[in-house]
Amino acid sequence: MIRDKSAKTPAKDAPNKDAAKKAAPAKAGKAPATKVSAGRSAGKKGIIAVASPSFRRERALIKRGVWPVAGCDEAGRGPLAGPVVAAAVILDPDRIPRGIDDSKRLTAEERERLFDKICATAQVSVAVASPARIDRDNILRASLWALKRAVVALPEAPRHVFVDGRDRLDTPCDCEAVIGGDGIVLSIAAASIVAKVTRDRLMCALAQDCPGYGFEQHKGYGVPEHLDALNRLGPTVYHRRFFAPVAAARAKHMPWTAEPVQDLFAVTEVQVEASVEVDVSVGL
Repeated sequence: MIRDKSAKTPAKDAPNKDAAKKAAPAKAGKAPATKVSAGRSAGKKGIIAVASPSFRRERALIKRGVWPVAGCDEAGRGPLAGPVVAAAVILDPDRIPRGIDDSKRLTAEERERLFDKICATAQVSVAVASPARIDRDNILRASLWALKRAVVALPEAPRHVFVDGRDRLDTPCDCEAVIGGDGIVLSIAAASIVAKVTRDRLMCALAQDCPGYGFEQHKGYGVPEHLDALNRLGPTVYHRRFFAPVAAARAKHMPWTAEPVQDLFAVTEVQVEASVEVDVSVGL
């Protein structure tokens, strides 16, 4: 029996199904998503879009007749040494410097450049909470105290304040807390730049008084180099006494300053005077 092989063999001019599938345009809504960063071309793939902070919330208040509007932020909650620096900024709507962003997204050079422009065009104030205040009040209360002081120190009293974080400030005007505000609200982003640059400059100045700790490099954060210096040299007066690595270094180098810890499980004897008689019949 002779079989017709032509049924299984496609003709030379017949279209290739696989090629047709590849050549067919993608269905609507099924096109592969392209992640694009703000300000970059849409042709590049694998880039996550990150929106820059905007002046939208401030303009909404201006339209309602609410002005001035300030943004405030702090720098230095996490380090083991140095102060917390808070800044408050009232941007001029007609002279907003280009490139303002969350200070963590900017290079040191960009922050320095924007710092000068912000200070030249906006109303700016700065407040500092020392390590001694941090030790006394704790880091959260010291930060909120510095933020409030920065708002009060502005040349013109604001009618509305945006603050980065979840805690509102006890200010005479309305205060709105914005979580992640330094990446959302332009005034907060400007304050984050001012606070960061001011604190970095302070830490570089402290590095001259405390050689060997590398404050000019890590700005007081708990990086391995800083922890090693603490272990070798012990803490300075600029370190925060009750942060765990500092407390451990203080116990090693200055054990006489270590505060005794009360033993909550210690048994204390209760003495009863012999003259006290107990009537066991009471309650029977």
